[in-house]
Amino acid sequence: MSDFSLRVGIDISAQQVSATWGITPDEHRPVVEVEQSTKGYQQLIHQLHQTGNDPAHCQVVMEATGTYWMRLAYTLHDAGFSVSVINPVQAHRLAQAQLRRAKTDAIDAQLLMELGFKLEPLPWTPPPPLYDALYQRLRQRDALLEIRTQERNRLHALQQWPEAQPAVVERYHRHIAFLTEQIETLQTEIEQLLRSDSDWAAATHSLLSIPGIGPITTAWLMVATLNFTTCQTVEQLVAFAGLAPYPRQSGTSLHRTRGVGSGGYIRLRAALYMAAIASVRSNPIIRRFYTRLRERGKPAKVALCACARKLLLLAWAVVTKHQPFDPDFGKRIVCPV
Repeated sequence: MSDFSLRVGIDISAQQVSATWGITPDEHRPVVEVEQSTKGYQQLIHQLHQTGNDPAHCQVVMEATGTYWMRLAYTLHDAGFSVSVINPVQAHRLAQAQLRRAKTDAIDAQLLMELGFKLEPLPWTPPPPLYDALYQRLRQRDALLEIRTQERNRLHALQQWPEAQPAVVERYHRHIAFLTEQIETLQTEIEQLLRSDSDWAAATHSLLSIPGIGPITTAWLMVATLNFTTCQTVEQLVAFAGLAPYPRQSGTSLHRTRGVGSGGYIRLRAALYMAAIASVRSNPIIRRFYTRLRERGKPAKVALCACARKLLLLAWAVVTKHQPFDPDFGKRIVCPV
């Protein structure tokens, strides 16, 4: 049984915060709305204090939507409240199960409060400063890579003109060179940050020993899992990354193939997929596994997703066992039979 005396559901948007709370899941009270600002946060905390409940015994449930939730989560955590940050899919599925079609900030806040009672989500702990330093650089690197690709495409299109203006072409070249320089600088900073903390550096060393896993994939693994602390088992980690296969057979539909979930940490799954492509070239164990799947008639993307899952199993093994990649041990994980 939970020892929380009050559950708080908070819906967060760009401009405002909507909150409701109760001591039972069926309790309905007016929704409090405050602006999305430091002043608004303090007004909300003041109203929660007026309930007479100890902040440590108040569970605040919010969704991890975009980045709007982050400042409020930190503020409430620092004020002593127990904060739980859930995947928006969980709230969406609960609304579907209850056949709810209406969607407003007030309804969403009530739903999140009820979800706190039903699921009792684990408390959220602010990540270390290293997380912010890495995550922001990884996101910026992704953005610059996308811009560089766009600029290269524009340059290619321009060069198809009968008379491309040299000055315009030169500006594209300079901009692309500048973006490349910034991307390389970010990569250097990311690699330095991974080595700046002794615990993270040890895990980084183990991950980089796996052929096919480079610094960027390592950084995403470390950031997404907070140095492999967010999941208790490797099965949870695979599901968290959205790489867990699931059966799709029911009734007369007994011959449908298995697939992987559409949820999970999308950016981590993308990083592992790209690492799988590299591993097919550079990691003999993964290459053998990939070849075997292709010979069985599996499509290339399906085989690569399976390789990405195997890479995640290898990553879990080397980090949790505190040892670098060992080919013999790797064979038992990737090709157990």
